[in-house]
Parts: sequence; C-alpha cells; structure tokens
Amino acid sequence: MSRPTHILKHEHRVIEKVLRAMEGICWRLENDEPVPLEVLAQLLDFINNYADHMHHAKEEKYLFPLLLRTGIQDEAGPLGFLRREHAAERALLHELEQAVAELNQQGALHFVLAARQYTQHLTGHIQQEDAILFSLTEELLDDPDKDNLLHSLAHANGQLGESAAQRYEQLAEQLDAAWAI
Repeated sequence: MSRPTHILKHEHRVIEKVLRAMEGICWRLENDEPVPLEVLAQLLDFINNYADHMHHAKEEKYLFPLLLRTGIQDEAGPLGFLRREHAAERALLHELEQAVAELNQQGALHFVLAARQYTQHLTGHIQQEDAILFSLTEELLDDPDKDNLLHSLAHANGQLGESAAQRYEQLAEQLDAAWAI
C-alpha cells in the first residue's frame, strides 16, 4: 500500500528545490549579479500556489482533521503549532512579495533578508513535519484512514489538475538547475 505521507514528503522535496534556488538567487543579488524579475515572479508563484495553496492546504484540509480524531490536541498541541507555522509562512510570503515589489526602489537587501528568513523558517518546518507529523500519521492512523487520506490527497491534486502539479514540479526542477549554488 502506498502511504499518504509519501505524497507529502515528495512535495517537500519539490519545495526544497525552490528553496535552494532562492538561496542561489540571494547569493547572486548580494554579489550584484542580475536576476530577472520574471524569475522572482516564478518563485513567488511557486511558493504561493504549490507550497501554500496546494501542499499546506492539503495538510490542513485532509491530514489535520484525521489526526484530531485520534485525540491529538489541536491548538495546544502539535496541530496548533503547525497551523501557526503555516500562518507564519504566509506572513513571510507576504513580506517576500513586498520585497519583490520594492526591488527596484529599495535594492536587493530587503528581498535577500525576506528570502533568507522564509527559507530558514520553511526548511525547519519541513524537517519537523518529516520527523514528527508524518511519524504520528503512520503511527496513529489505521489503514482505512490512511487509504482515505491517500485518496483525498490524490483527489486534491486532480482538482487542481494533474498538469498544474506537474507544471510546478517542472518549474522547481528548472529553478533548481538554473539558480541553486
């Protein structure tokens, strides 16, 4: 049986490619190398749509409710912590979007600071989910719940359009290949 955590872990690996690209972009900007605004727009599009609207939304809509049924505490426990992490990432994304909008007027410093803060936060978040959340999922959910979660995650991708998920995965590959250092 395929595990639903495999889908979510795969998405983490895709997101990490874009985070590597973002770090390379920061390095280039710090060294006064040009970075096309189109590339920054692609980064923001990926983070907003793939990382947040696709990946985080699936965790919040499908995984968290199943874990709540097992008795895991919500607000005072790990799920509340992860919800707050997702909210913090959305706030950092907003800061990153502002930094891109101001790039020509303010220079690259604001973008580099916002990008590094976002990357550091999301990298830690991914490590926590891989180590804790997905272990809890495997331990606490029974096989029928895992099957339902797997179906829900696959169905969610279908609603977004498989081509959209594939397009973002290809974009992550391209950004990683072109910009990661």
